[in-house]
Amino acid sequence: MLLQVTNKWGIETYVLDPTEDCPAANTCTHFIKGDFTDKQTVIDFGKKVDVITIEIENVNTEALFELIKLGKSVFPQPAVINTIQDKGLQKEFYKQHHLPTSLFFLVSNKEEILTAYKEQKIKIPFVQKLRTGGYDGRGVCVIKTESDLSQLMDAPSVIEECVNIKKEISVIVARDIDGNVKAYPPTEMLVNEKANLLDLLQSPATLSKEKTIEAVELAKKTINAFGLTGILAVELFVDKNDNILINESAPRTHNSGHHTIESSVTSQFEQQLRAVMGLPLGSTEMKHPAVMLNLLGEPGHSGDVVYKGFSEALAIEGANVHIYGKRTTKPFRKMGHVTITDNNLDSAIHKATKIKNILKVISGH
Repeated sequence: MLLQVTNKWGIETYVLDPTEDCPAANTCTHFIKGDFTDKQTVIDFGKKVDVITIEIENVNTEALFELIKLGKSVFPQPAVINTIQDKGLQKEFYKQHHLPTSLFFLVSNKEEILTAYKEQKIKIPFVQKLRTGGYDGRGVCVIKTESDLSQLMDAPSVIEECVNIKKEISVIVARDIDGNVKAYPPTEMLVNEKANLLDLLQSPATLSKEKTIEAVELAKKTINAFGLTGILAVELFVDKNDNILINESAPRTHNSGHHTIESSVTSQFEQQLRAVMGLPLGSTEMKHPAVMLNLLGEPGHSGDVVYKGFSEALAIEGANVHIYGKRTTKPFRKMGHVTITDNNLDSAIHKATKIKNILKVISGH
């Protein structure tokens, strides 16, 4: 989706990915198959280009620091990536910078969690998040009852107090090389509890004017605290008392901002490109209310992908279907998304519900 912007502007692009048939492979100017967690591979790749950015946090930051020494522009900065890669460091960062977040403490293994529970230092319900390696809902364990303790992961983790959540929202915010900041209107997220993945979002979020301003200002304060150049997705909880707390952040374009392709003057992908290339940030004004639906692989389906109900979905006015080009599906794998724009948000939600029942990602024979 970033490459759709670079191609529009005639920018020569290089992509590094371990999978030769990844969605970006046929869209970039030059594709290089390789492991972006391998230091030398990333250094060799980076020497070929002028500006380097990421689409996932799980990259070798030692290599990125080396590339900066070689005069390359690397955004977001590797120091920021290091902090966000480790959910423990990330939570401590919020605490140090007086950014509101849920109560937490850090543990090294499963035994420490069980001991803390026996000593009544933590109470059920609570959430365990792996400090590193978690992605798209993986590496998160929600402990709701004592029997759930058997599901605890035995690795360095963050233990968080369960927030009494009223809403989950996200604010995509951008910061350029000169420190100018622009934020998109907050989006409201509905999460698929089975997969712990974003299922559907609506924009704008159903917040009061005061809470909308508070959420946007908190996102701006967060990106400035990091000093990040690029895009930051700040995921937030609104609790039952209307307090806004930071859940976590992602230093890149984010699933909760995909709707901006159709609904905003400047998409999050164009905004990222503008930020990292030293260009002026674009307008974040919303053109239409929007609902975005993730296309996830159906449970029980693995293999060559088939999109059932594709024609019927396209027949719905305002539906914009994005297929990512992944050749195989598996349960809950992100295979694409649909953004529905409409002048009326309730109408867009109605259409999204209809598409959710029509368009299914299944496996063929």
